[in-house]
Amino acid sequence: MESLAWAEGTGGGGAAAGGGAGGMLSLVPFLLIFVIFYFLLIRPQQQKQKQQQALLDAVKKGDKVVTTSGIWGTITNLGKDTVTLQIADNTKIKMQRENISRLRTEDEDKDKE
Repeated sequence: MESLAWAEGTGGGGAAAGGGAGGMLSLVPFLLIFVIFYFLLIRPQQQKQKQQQALLDAVKKGDKVVTTSGIWGTITNLGKDTVTLQIADNTKIKMQRENISRLRTEDEDKDKE
């Protein structure tokens, strides 16, 4: 049994060099998976976050918006982190600015009435 162990240990460096190249080749599938995840999941999410932040930075008083909870309203007051929406006559609510989902279009306003 000892002679077998000695025989495996005296490879002369050839096996060690081949093992290093095999180790690098075994990383290639993981790198490919990461690249696929980046282009299919990570990058689109980052772009969506940038678009949402641009929308939040661009809102102004009088804009008609829809919140993430589905409330339709008109912005009456803007703060640094908060926004006041008028959702009906004499009804205003104050909420976080991040809860604005999107701006309403003219077509949506016509459908509402």
